[in-house]
Amino acid sequence: MQPLTLSKEHLQKMIAYVDFHAPLESCGLLAGRDSKVEAVLEVTNQAHSPQRYVMDPIEQLHAFEWIEANQMDLLGIFHSHPTGPETVSPTDIAEAAYAVIHIILARVDSMWRARGFWIENGGFLEVPLQVV
Repeated sequence: MQPLTLSKEHLQKMIAYVDFHAPLESCGLLAGRDSKVEAVLEVTNQAHSPQRYVMDPIEQLHAFEWIEANQMDLLGIFHSHPTGPETVSPTDIAEAAYAVIHIILARVDSMWRARGFWIENGGFLEVPLQVV
């Protein structure tokens, strides 16, 4: 599977967003072209939960409209696991609805770590993230 490329600024934007909302999970979308992220779109976690996220449907719709209006593709979904695990959870597998890379940001030794995963058919594979 092709790596997902994102800038240090995109990664820092995601980390700042999830850190601000911790200990609750937070989420958003990644837009771009040809496996290269060009925009991080933050979406409110309607579940307000430390173990689960549900994207606010109106914000998600607006994000999809923005992606389309800017002639980009949905490349990924990001969300946080403030207390772990730093991998895909059973809930993530059960609720994965889009064939895109899922970036999970988890706090490891007080530092946020980002890992990418492809979730499909009840399982997952790790996808390299290329930060440039």
